[in-house]
Amino acid sequence: MKRALQGVLAVLSLIPLNFGLRGLIIGPKDIMPAEHVNAAIDNVMRYQSGYYLSLFMILWWIIPNIEKHTTLFRILVPAIFIGGLGRLASYLTIGSPPAQMIARHILELGAPAFAVWQGYVAKTRPNLSGIDLI
Repeated sequence: MKRALQGVLAVLSLIPLNFGLRGLIIGPKDIMPAEHVNAAIDNVMRYQSGYYLSLFMILWWIIPNIEKHTTLFRILVPAIFIGGLGRLASYLTIGSPPAQMIARHILELGAPAFAVWQGYVAKTRPNLSGIDLI
């Protein structure tokens, strides 16, 4: 179970890596026509891209010992889920985003399942120290 969780998280972490790097380097021109990009949109997108890269780095830091990082993982998962709720609000008020963004919605709204999976992995590991490392 641990190796499967590590593998899935490693593969899924490539999503924020991809969007983080593309957002920092290319900006919003990668997802919208250049004539619609203004300084505010560019600024927000590049700032948000830093969060994506941070998420990637944190995930890669905790993946090797995922069973020991319950606290940190349970901080990340609600952050991802709340972001998904924001996307859902956008979907309901503005309309459907491009198809590739729908897959991100599903992953973000399904993030609590990963917390359950990680909790199972953490419970089944031998408790050598009794300490939950952040």
